[in-house]
Amino acid sequence: MSHHVSSMLETYPHDIGNIDAQKLAACIEACLECAQTCTACADACLAEDMVAGLRQCIRLNLDCADVCAATGAVLSRQTGTDVAVQRALLEACRAACAACAEECESHAGMHEHCRVCAEACRACEQACAELLAALS
Repeated sequence: MSHHVSSMLETYPHDIGNIDAQKLAACIEACLECAQTCTACADACLAEDMVAGLRQCIRLNLDCADVCAATGAVLSRQTGTDVAVQRALLEACRAACAACAEECESHAGMHEHCRVCAEACRACEQACAELLAALS
């Protein structure tokens, strides 16, 4: 867990409510890390000689990166939090991460960047699930 994510949450001027701050910080960090990893994996796929066979992987990488970045950003804002929106984003993030991980896992034997990306997606999927459970 990032020291800065936790530190920022700790400096918040008001109580952040009924949310587990540690799980929130872990989820924000996982989302932002996954967004970066998926963006880098899409770029690495584009650099491969057989790029045509990686079109779906690139598409899922880019979708996952965008969903993760949006989720991390929304979770970072705790003023006037809308829990229904947070839940919807966390569910969407889990779905995007699962789809991207599954696709990257199918290429992991040939492309190391896909293996790394699948790991980041699975970690983010898990962090979102844990935060969702804590919100219930």
